[in-house]
Order: sequence, then structure tokens, then C-alpha cells
Amino acid sequence: MTSESNTNRRRIIAIVSDVLLIVYFLFALFPIFWMVLISLKSTDELFTTQFVFTPTLDNYQAILFGDTRASAGVVAKQEFPRNFLNSLIVSSGAVAVSLVVGVPAAYALARYNFKGKENLAFTFLSFRFAPELVVIIPLSVLYRQLGLYDTYFGIIWVYQLVTLPLLIWVLRSYFEDISPDVEQAAMIDGYPWWQIFWRVLLPLVRPGLAAASLLAFVFAWNNFIFPLVLGASNVQTVTVSALGYISSAQAFFNRMAAASVISSLPQIILALSIQRYLIRGLSFGAVKG
Repeated sequence: MTSESNTNRRRIIAIVSDVLLIVYFLFALFPIFWMVLISLKSTDELFTTQFVFTPTLDNYQAILFGDTRASAGVVAKQEFPRNFLNSLIVSSGAVAVSLVVGVPAAYALARYNFKGKENLAFTFLSFRFAPELVVIIPLSVLYRQLGLYDTYFGIIWVYQLVTLPLLIWVLRSYFEDISPDVEQAAMIDGYPWWQIFWRVLLPLVRPGLAAASLLAFVFAWNNFIFPLVLGASNVQTVTVSALGYISSAQAFFNRMAAASVISSLPQIILALSIQRYLIRGLSFGAVKG
């Protein structure tokens, strides 16, 4: 009887846990669901809270191909496709530069002992924690003097304040979890250092690379302050272009929602494509010892 009671108790607990997880899942996804609904509403139905309405794709057509019926004060042809491409270029470029610089830096911080190592590592981390508004004004002055204002290189370079510290600190823990004996065994087999790093170490930290790259891409894609102040018409991103749907006469929240839905697709596709590495990458190295 006691064994049967314990079995029933565990079964009830499992059912309650599943129900709570489903409820939390629906609660977490509801803002995304509501954003999709708003993107399918016409302007007349925008401020209604009804779930049953006549869906329309006019908002997506307006942001992708322009709106010939735009009223006064609203840009007739939105530059969303170009801004979307700008976001892809600067976010991907920022992650690529961070990988080239951050992977060797993370390995050096994990393997070598030198004076001021922890201070240097904390300095990298402090760049990520520093408020963007603290550095944006002097950066704006420097960018205009150096000719980096409203350029791809300038935005990619400043995004290193967002992406590089994250990559270094995440990958450092992965390299620390790899035993130095692995490298010594490869050296005994006659491999040079660069082959050991490329063929042995990098495959071992591949989950960390996937997780860190995805998080860095998301942070770069969602950044607002840097492209707002340091960019203009040439390198305007989707986060800044969302302001174009708000005018003095009316706020087109349905078009803003449609733009947000499309803007979230690269992050979702990237997360799904590296899902097998992402789950392991976010959990590997969390517990040491």
C-alpha cells in the first residue's frame, strides 16, 4: 500500500509540474502571440482586444514594399528591407570580429598565468557592464573626427563593447574545463601549436562557440543606443527604424509589430539551426569540480 501511494503521489506531482510548465510556457509566449495578432490587424481594429478579427497582410506589404496610401507625416516608402540588411551586416560582422579576437584572448586567459591577468579579464567584463550612455557622447565626437560616423566599420567596431566581453568570458570557462593533458598528448604526437588549437581545442569548445555566438548576435541585433547616435541613413538598423512608424499624427503599432515579427526571424532561425550545440553550450561548464 505504501509503495502504491508513493507511486500515485509521484504521478500527481509529475502531472501538476507538467501543467505548471505548460501554463508558464503559454504565459511566456503570450507577448509574442499578441504581437503577431497586432501585426495582422488593420488600423481601425488596432486598439481592440478581440481575438476574432479579419486578418490582413497590409502591414507586412507596407513595410516591405511601401505604402502608396500613406497619409501626411508618414513616410510613403519604408526602408525596412535595407535596414534589415544593415542589421544583418553589422551584427554578423560584430560577431565575426569578436570570434577572431575573443577566441585567442579567452584561451590566453584560461591557459597562461601572467601579471595582471585577472585585472585584464575584469576590464573586459566591465566594458559589458558599463552603461552605454556613459560612453556614447565621447564616442560620437571621436567617430565624427575619425570619419567613422554612419559607417559599417564604425558600428561593427563599437559593437565590440557588447559582443567581445561576452565571448571572452563564456569561452574562457570552456578552455579552463579542458585538461592541459590533451594539448600535451597532441604535442607528443608531433602536432604544432596551431594545429592543436584548430583541430583539437576548437572542436571541443564548439558548443560554447555556438552559445556565445548566438548570444552575441542577439545582443548586437537588439542594440538601440549605438546605431541611434553613431549611425544615420546609411547604416540605420531595424531597432532604430522602428521609430519611423511613430509620427506626430498617429502611431502605427501594427506596422511596428509586423517589423518586429520579421526582425525576430534571424534570431529564431539561428537558434534552431544550432540547437543541438546550444543546449549543451548553455549548460556545459556550469558546474565545476
